[in-house]
Amino acid sequence: AVKPRLGGKARTAPLPLPNLSEPQVVRHYTRISQKNYSIDGGFYPLGSCTMKHNPRLNEKLARLPGFADLHPLQPLDTAPGAVALMRELALWLGTLTGLPAVCLQPAAGAHGEMCGMITIKAACDARGEQRPVVLVPESAHGTNPATAAACGFTVRTIPANASGQIDREAFLAALSPEVAGAMITNPNTCGLFEPDIRILADALHAVGGFLYGDGANFNAIVGRIKPADLGFDCMHINLHKTFSTPHGGGGPGSGPVVFTEALARYAPRPLFRADGRLELPEHAAPEALGRMKAFYGQFGTFVRALAYMQRMGADGLFQASGDAVLAANYLLARLAGGEDGAAFSAPYPGPCMHECLLDDRSLKGTGVSVLDLAKALLDEGFHPMTMYFPLVVSGAMLIEPTETESKQTLDAFIAAMHRLAQEAASGGGERFKAAPVTTPVRRLDETQAARQPKLRWRESQA
Repeated sequence: AVKPRLGGKARTAPLPLPNLSEPQVVRHYTRISQKNYSIDGGFYPLGSCTMKHNPRLNEKLARLPGFADLHPLQPLDTAPGAVALMRELALWLGTLTGLPAVCLQPAAGAHGEMCGMITIKAACDARGEQRPVVLVPESAHGTNPATAAACGFTVRTIPANASGQIDREAFLAALSPEVAGAMITNPNTCGLFEPDIRILADALHAVGGFLYGDGANFNAIVGRIKPADLGFDCMHINLHKTFSTPHGGGGPGSGPVVFTEALARYAPRPLFRADGRLELPEHAAPEALGRMKAFYGQFGTFVRALAYMQRMGADGLFQASGDAVLAANYLLARLAGGEDGAAFSAPYPGPCMHECLLDDRSLKGTGVSVLDLAKALLDEGFHPMTMYFPLVVSGAMLIEPTETESKQTLDAFIAAMHRLAQEAASGGGERFKAAPVTTPVRRLDETQAARQPKLRWRESQA
């Protein structure tokens, strides 16, 4: 290896780059892009992920020079437009949730969860209270217990009842002065609204705890009900889900957190208030937490989210959440209802919210697993739904159609699911075990890949 030298060039020979023409380079990357499945190419019904269409106007706006060329280290007074945009976004988020203080910094949903939970911990510590326990329902978003544990809490799991919702009596029985708070996803990951949410919130508040809301499923209720009215003290919002930013492949994400006034005094800074004030770390009270990360957050996502909100308006957001719920219930009725022969079964009675949940009872005895079905669905031209989650349902298939898919697309997906169900029932298991056969990469041994990954960079360094 050539060792770098100070004050001179380390390389002693020309870099061995191929001599390629522009068409060759363009065709190479175009071929690669065509091998990837994306929302631009087809239906992407991942449950709890809200993989919906992202307007190209939003992309154009995020790339305007005045936004794209900002430097994170430049003084605030040289970027008044960026500050005004963040202030306007915070105003929208505060209005939609009913919670008046907004921290835009968190880089993703799980980061937002940590932001909310360390704020709750700080509030408990400021009161001189030892509250080591956090309640997390079985039907909560999957990262919730991990976040609570990472913040130093002991997680106490609350079971679901026969309807897939929080067991009210178990929740109330778990309350004590040791409980710092509860992390509730509403609608939950079974695609169901929690009807007892106000009862649970009031009881939690009565023992001095705080209610944290996971906003992963905000797409189902945005513009229709404010989380503050449900009793939430803070909640993270996935801008990249509810408010339309491409987030496949791990990013970019953005998870702002909204707070009540009672929690806002402890929340990380910078923090936007309902009156438009921007509180910076150097101006915050001693009890306030410092930054969650450097700078102000994922600014490109802020631009896209605000553009989406302003273009939709209050009426448009109201319709979008309603259309998302309508689409999910349409799938539930066609796939697990009586009108089409009930090719699949649902673990809980409908109606659902923005995503519908199926189980694997109809596949029992066919030799076809949920994984096999998902692989065969790839050959039908569709990305599979979320599989084996939530964990409270055996062979779970969680499907979120979103509001941006047409009825024709939903009907084509339904027809494909029915074809696969009929083929499985008629003994076509071998075809499922070989699937997918039309994709650029055939079926992988995913267990071995997870346990013994073959990484090229490691092999090259060996």
